[in-house]
Amino acid sequence: MAIKQFNIRVYGILINENNQVLITDEIIKGTEITKFPGGGLEFGEGTIACIKREFLEETNNEIEVIEHFYTTDFFQQSAYIPEHQIISIYYLVKSVSKFEIHTKEKVFDFDERKENAQTFRWLSLTELNEDHFTLPIDKLVAKMLRRKYSY
Repeated sequence: MAIKQFNIRVYGILINENNQVLITDEIIKGTEITKFPGGGLEFGEGTIACIKREFLEETNNEIEVIEHFYTTDFFQQSAYIPEHQIISIYYLVKSVSKFEIHTKEKVFDFDERKENAQTFRWLSLTELNEDHFTLPIDKLVAKMLRRKYSY
């Protein structure tokens, strides 16, 4: 199958005062995945506007971008739409005000198990590794974060 278009994804890396990173568990196309918060760039939208919109939609919190962290620098075919090439852009972000969100302790602890279900967890940077994530690019970013924030 030939790759026919790009699918641009934008993700935010939010680290709290306890050195924990926010991650999300979701059900997408019937599959449980763990990833960083964020999603798809919409036509006519810039990447920073995208991550601000995604955080507001997903967490009901406003964020601002601190700095660019990583952009995919290798070929990655979409797991969900085989004719798409994925390009993911990751930003370090911070909350504009007190970040309030209901989080869970256990993996895939959904209130209701259905398509597009989503829940959030805080994960200590000292425990962070690629095995916590489902998607290949998130796995790489987890390794990069671990390297950057290991002390």
